[in-house]
Amino acid sequence: MKTVVFLWCMILSATVSGCGKSAAGAPDTELPGPGPTAVRKRPASLGVVGDTANVTTPVKGGLVLMGGGADVAAAFKWMITRSGGGDVVIIRASGTDAYNPFVNELGTVNSVETLKIDSRELANNDTVAYIIRNAEMLFIAGGDQSAYMNHWKGTKTAAAINYLLNEKKAPVGGTSAGCAILGAAYFSGENGSAVSEEVLKDPYQQTVTLHRNDFLHAPYLQKVLTDQHFLARNREGRLVTFLARAQKDWNVLVNGIAADERTAVCIDKDGVAKVMGSSKAYFVLPDASKSPEQVMPALPLVWNRNGQALRVYEIQGSQEGNGIFDVATFSTGKASGGTWYWWTVRDGMLQKQEQ
Repeated sequence: MKTVVFLWCMILSATVSGCGKSAAGAPDTELPGPGPTAVRKRPASLGVVGDTANVTTPVKGGLVLMGGGADVAAAFKWMITRSGGGDVVIIRASGTDAYNPFVNELGTVNSVETLKIDSRELANNDTVAYIIRNAEMLFIAGGDQSAYMNHWKGTKTAAAINYLLNEKKAPVGGTSAGCAILGAAYFSGENGSAVSEEVLKDPYQQTVTLHRNDFLHAPYLQKVLTDQHFLARNREGRLVTFLARAQKDWNVLVNGIAADERTAVCIDKDGVAKVMGSSKAYFVLPDASKSPEQVMPALPLVWNRNGQALRVYEIQGSQEGNGIFDVATFSTGKASGGTWYWWTVRDGMLQKQEQ
């Protein structure tokens, strides 16, 4: 009788991906371990380092907004500590499993796995969602944020990320495109990259594609739009343009957080941020009483307000983490370790003045 049951199970395995799943397709609590066979049975997996047996460790919430370029090892270590040494999952829509050995060598974790989720079918796969939901740390790699939006928005993958952010409260981070989608307001890049010089001259230039409240819902980022590669690619003007469009089109005051390359903004469970890395991060605070003077198609942006349009706090990063900024409130009185500036735009030209 045992032989018959075994053979019947093998037949089912070939047709419905295994006897251990329910009719609804829910995965086993124990998924296949490392190796080529394991990767085939773990949809989207590019490989695993460590033990794939699920563990549960105590976690502390936290967000990492990384600006792209060289990864900030200290920020990964910060996340690993907050993960309690559990299971780390990297998600992306293109690329390799290069983060697996990199993250594994930075601290003690149970496992590191990379999932390449490059279709809505994979993003709605029960096992993919299960792996993400059972992570104690999640990191979204760089790439193309329009692919993330098109493949993941409204799927089980997005629901799993939001579960980690708001219910499990595990540390979640992203770099470049992965950072771009963490704000509730976000630049999708679906019509290509927006260039500061061009969008300051025409805020309604076709590359300015903005969305809000329809994808990820990270704590403290409900009214925040992020930007990356900030100084390296001269993106100050485009971020100001994005915030101007938010006020004009949505009648919503959206703040900005931007990180340059090799730099990460690390936000703890209470919403207090510090900056790690070798370059700078910026916190941009529009004022509801100082809306832009001109935000019109085919006309240059004007946001002057007597030279005091936007307050901007600049923090130089460090290896250990420098500065303090309260992302929970965006209160100017709780910032320390940085420098305040006024940013203005006159006839499509961005100007900065230290306060």
